[in-house]
Amino acid sequence: MSIDLATAQTIITEALATGQQQGFKPLTVVVLDAGGHITAVARQDGASNNRFEIAHGKAYGALALGMGSRALMERAEQQAYFITAATAALAGRLIPVPGGVLVRDEDGMIKGAIGISGDSSDNDEIAAATAIKASGLTAQVD
Repeated sequence: MSIDLATAQTIITEALATGQQQGFKPLTVVVLDAGGHITAVARQDGASNNRFEIAHGKAYGALALGMGSRALMERAEQQAYFITAATAALAGRLIPVPGGVLVRDEDGMIKGAIGISGDSSDNDEIAAATAIKASGLTAQVD
């Protein structure tokens, strides 16, 4: 079963709260279900333009390739041609930097993915992983 709207809204609330508590720049959060469809999105006041596209690409790429966007970055460093080809195959919807985190349930099944953009990629990932854990699910960053 995929992430439902109530869970997506909880994740967004937790991610934005984490960002505020940590002093992060304004964030944009995208929650995708297991099929890659948008369940919910939020953009904090002051978030720069096109953060939605970046956050979506982090989450979508993670979901499409079955690994967190941190692992995609590492793969891009080792196999640039593969990531370039995958990005083309996904119509440009792959951003291989941290901030795209898979969401798993207690049985290890993928329920969806979260993408965050707005601060450094590492901080985006921290906000996503913290929010997923706070919602009672498991975050997969690698």
